[in-house]
Amino acid sequence: MAAFKQQLLAYKQAIDADIEAYTPHVRRITKEQFGAYPGVVTDAYLDLLGRGGKRIRGALVMLGYEMCGGKDQQMIVRAATALEMTHAYILILDDIQDRSKRRRGKPTVHEMLATYHRQHNLKGDSHHVGVALAINAACTGLHAAQVLLAGLSVADELKVKALGIVNHTMITTAHGQTIDIMNEITDDVSDKDVNQVMEWKTAHYTILNPLCTGMVLAGAGCEDTDAIRGYSLHTGMAFQLTDDIMGVFGSDEQTGKSNMDDIREGKRTALTQYALEHATGEDKAILTSALGNDNLTNDEFEACRRVLRDSGSLSHAQDLAKHHVEQALASLEKNASRWESKPTELLRGIALGLLQRVA
Repeated sequence: MAAFKQQLLAYKQAIDADIEAYTPHVRRITKEQFGAYPGVVTDAYLDLLGRGGKRIRGALVMLGYEMCGGKDQQMIVRAATALEMTHAYILILDDIQDRSKRRRGKPTVHEMLATYHRQHNLKGDSHHVGVALAINAACTGLHAAQVLLAGLSVADELKVKALGIVNHTMITTAHGQTIDIMNEITDDVSDKDVNQVMEWKTAHYTILNPLCTGMVLAGAGCEDTDAIRGYSLHTGMAFQLTDDIMGVFGSDEQTGKSNMDDIREGKRTALTQYALEHATGEDKAILTSALGNDNLTNDEFEACRRVLRDSGSLSHAQDLAKHHVEQALASLEKNASRWESKPTELLRGIALGLLQRVA
């Protein structure tokens, strides 16, 4: 496990170093070519990009590449940077839609830009301007990432495949986000609806997309990307389940945002869905009234956590995460002989590590 964590840290450090080297170039070019105000927006995007995180998506790009025999370290680190830039774009839009105020321990991009508006005594509504400028920040970041992918030093046919995978995944992710939003505002939410969000918004985006991107950049064909699908989808489902658990039962320091956010936003996760189906009487009323309540108090939130425990929802989500990890490992074992052994073993460690998040 120590070696596993050390390798993931090495991937993260390589990606962080590439982002740190790339950032001044973007900042300088933006201000030279487009001026001060676009520079402010770009700085806000780069601030989020530079906040780090685990860089799991970038690391999986590198893992997928190495699994299939890839050797060009400089190229694949730049591809990993492009995926992390794409992730920053997603985070900005997600924070706007979720009305989140903090991300990775600092203000979200739309809050940063609203603060800029207020500090400079500009016309109009600060919140609206912050959101409008944050959307521009997200879009410029996404398209800069696409430029990086298009400029990778690999054969054109491989770049085209990688761009196709990434953009198809973004379509899937957007539809997953749509279902996620609709689950918050409709009453007839089913287990299928909740599972679609976990698969489309998380499993495809967080696990399958980066692994397949790295694989095709190493020259892998459909046989390899098809073979990694089972591992990726089950690991992604487990990732989201543990994320949902940590989002409510973890600390603000662990998640980088308030652990009350999911309840305030009315998110229908596997946790809340199971509790709504199995809690009765006053407990169900407590949870129902709390979901989507912008003015949720600490006491009301603690009551929700009790309901999630007492209804069996927490233990159910933990068991479900374990089931998906087991399925992921079984799929990986079935196909492991196709790939290089060391990076494949790291994938095993990633799946097992998910269970430690919520043990």
